[in-house]
Amino acid sequence: MAHATCTTPGGALRVRVADTFITRGLGLLVGTPLEAAEGLLIAPCSSIHTFGMRYAIDVVFIDRDARIVRVCPDVKAGRARFAGKAHAVLELRAGVAAQQGLTAGVRLEALAPVLAAKPS
Repeated sequence: MAHATCTTPGGALRVRVADTFITRGLGLLVGTPLEAAEGLLIAPCSSIHTFGMRYAIDVVFIDRDARIVRVCPDVKAGRARFAGKAHAVLELRAGVAAQQGLTAGVRLEALAPVLAAKPS
């Protein structure tokens, strides 16, 4: 799985990039849990579910220009979220979006090249 470093208004995140059919499908359901300053970028993606999740997450929806269009904080297991204008989703441990200053309208410049790449 590819990784990227993303500067945010509140610091920086190490981002795992799920850009293949398998990595997008499995998301956070398998593998090691996210660290405090780590996220999982699922692209392309405009909806997620947390069925089977072991911990709550913040869900950050991002458009093709790497701009945040919606933030859903503290999404617990067994829920679904979507954003019609989203091209990708950044999943974070609950509370991290606020700590990193991630709100609607913020552009995550470092993710723009990742979002421009074609998925496998």
